[in-house]
Amino acid sequence: MATKQERYQFRKERTKRKLLAAGLNRPRLSVYRSLQYLYASVIDDASGKVVVSATTNGKELEGKFKASCKSVEAATALGELIAKKALEKGITEVCFDRGARIYHGRVKALAESARKAGLKF
Repeated sequence: MATKQERYQFRKERTKRKLLAAGLNRPRLSVYRSLQYLYASVIDDASGKVVVSATTNGKELEGKFKASCKSVEAATALGELIAKKALEKGITEVCFDRGARIYHGRVKALAESARKAGLKF
């Protein structure tokens, strides 16, 4: 039987493989959730470069949150910020890459606020 960490790695690899097979013509909105912060980047896999990136501990969002940078409120603000930056660069459609994380809580709040701000998944 596979351990929890092994299952996480399998899920992560499977998600990455399916995203690359399905949406090579679109950039990828990659979300990384650590214990303290959230990181979001729009990556162009064709050229292998990061087009836009933002984080909850960056200059743009510094001091905006009451509780901490790991709240749903912070994830919502980060989603709006990454969508705004991507739209300024001319990116309107992305593939959402949540890694092996489930679509719940902070990851869900980030995705929904990015959709509301104008990005299409």
